Formats: sequence, structure tokens, C-alpha cells
Amino acid sequence: MTAVDAVSVFLPTRRVPIESLAAPLRLTEMQIRLFRRFHGLTEVRHDPDLSLTDLLRHAVDGLTALRDVAHRVRFVVYARAFPVVAPYPANPLHDVCRAVGLGHALAFTLTQQSCASALAAVDVAGRLLAAEPHPPGDEPLALVLTGEKAFTRDAQFIPETSVFSEGASACLVSAHGRRDRLLAYAVAQRGEFDVAGGASPARFQREYRPALAEVIGRALARTGTTLADLRLILPHNVNLMTWKRLVKLIGFPLDRVLLDNVTGAGHVFCADAFVNYRTARERDLLRPGDRYLVAAVGAGDGATFAAMVFEH
Repeated sequence: MTAVDAVSVFLPTRRVPIESLAAPLRLTEMQIRLFRRFHGLTEVRHDPDLSLTDLLRHAVDGLTALRDVAHRVRFVVYARAFPVVAPYPANPLHDVCRAVGLGHALAFTLTQQSCASALAAVDVAGRLLAAEPHPPGDEPLALVLTGEKAFTRDAQFIPETSVFSEGASACLVSAHGRRDRLLAYAVAQRGEFDVAGGASPARFQREYRPALAEVIGRALARTGTTLADLRLILPHNVNLMTWKRLVKLIGFPLDRVLLDNVTGAGHVFCADAFVNYRTARERDLLRPGDRYLVAAVGAGDGATFAAMVFEH
């Protein structure tokens, strides 16, 4: 059974107040107030002195569990929101793999699901590992990476919805781990929500929460888990209001949704799940046997709604 063996997160220490983004992003005073007071987004992490390679390298270097098992890593899956994150011929993924001794692994990028790509990457990594032949005692592993720079105006904020932070994560995945086992994965890809292609933004906003609630319900049903059985929900850090309305819709206690990182870090592209997982572990919010749910939504050429149920 696919399992998360270890997680490392890197966030730049440089904190940028929302107000300072008004001029470079051409935001009005009303938009800034919306982000801060209504959505709970007060600051983000940006560091112009750190490259994308730096972000990924810091995350991998923080994954101490990797040091003794690097030779067992067969796959490196880089999940990201944007199809292109560096000018040709730069390849931060391969640069990092070579630098940390993973040049032997098959490394590739997974995208097209925007900020939900990280959950797809964990699922893909588990499937690849399950099909990988290996001698006894030499179980293969996969490394799932996330991390992006807020390098354009479109990569810095979603109008009226969220603001992006820079950061990265590294997640070690095994096919038969005993901790943080993946019990179910549900996903819905909705091409009709292609706002850039002319779809109605109002319709997307109207159906956003019901669509995510449906995916959450489907993931829970596959494991025989109810909302009451969940110890915690690890959300995507889009904003506070979305989650306040969603938990009201599904009937789940707001205090069991880990929302603290929304205000302190903003939306860290595909890394939100791992940022929140690290916080949950640091605060000892998960005990052995606890079930928890990870949710993510990606919006771009359509929308992807995804949810995973884990057992700690």
C-alpha cells in the first residue's frame, strides 16, 4: 500500500505583507482588503535571491531520511502547477537530481492538474513502485518534489481568490510503508471550467465547493470512513473563506481543518499538502491509527478536484 515515509518542506524566510504587492500586481485597495480581511491572507513568502533550483535543493537537503536510502530511489516525480517554470534549456529537476546523487533515478514532471498535481504525483509514484521488480530487502522508493517561483503576475495571485507563495517540498514514497498509508484517492477533472477558454467564472465559483465536497465524499466512501472518523483535514491553502463555507456545507468542524498556514504562508502551489502535513506532525496532531484527509483543487485549463485519505 502506497505510503508517505518522510516529508521535508522549505519556505523562504523572507515574509512579504500583502499590502506590498499592490503596486507590482496592480491591485486596488479594495482587492487588498478582500485578501486580508475576507480571505485571511496576510503575507506570502518570496525571495528573489533564491532560484527554483535553490528551492528544490533546500527541500531535498532537509529530507534527512533520504541520505541512507538514496540508492533505492527509482523515480523522482516533480509535481507542479505550471507546465513551464524555467527557460529552455534550463532543467532544475535534473540539476537537483545530479547534485544530490539521484542521477540514476528516472526523473520526470507531472503537471496539467495545476495545484492538484501533487496528489496525482503521490498516486503515480505508488503505482510505479508497486509494479517495480526488486530483490528481497531492497524495496524501491520514489521521491515526489514540489516547488515553484512566483515568477509572473499570473503566478503570483488568483484574482479575488488567493495569493501564491514560493516554497518547495520533498516527499519520500514507498509501496508498502507502515506509516501514513494511502487508503483512497478520488479525483474529478472538469474541463467545462476552462475559464481561460471562455467558461463562466461565476459558474466555477458556484460549483467549486459542491464539486470538492463530492470528491471528498467519494474518497471517504472508498475506505468506509465517515467525516466523524477523520482526525484532521489538511487543506489546500487557497483562502480561509472557502474552507469556512465548505465545512459548513459538509458538516465538519472548522477547528479540525489545519488552516494556520493560510495566513502565514499563503498558497504554496502544489506544496500545500506537505506544508500542512509538516505542521500537523510538529504539533503532534496525528496519533497512530488516526485517519486524515488531504484535499486540493487545481484550476487552469479546466479544474481538478482531488482528495486522499491516509492512515497515520
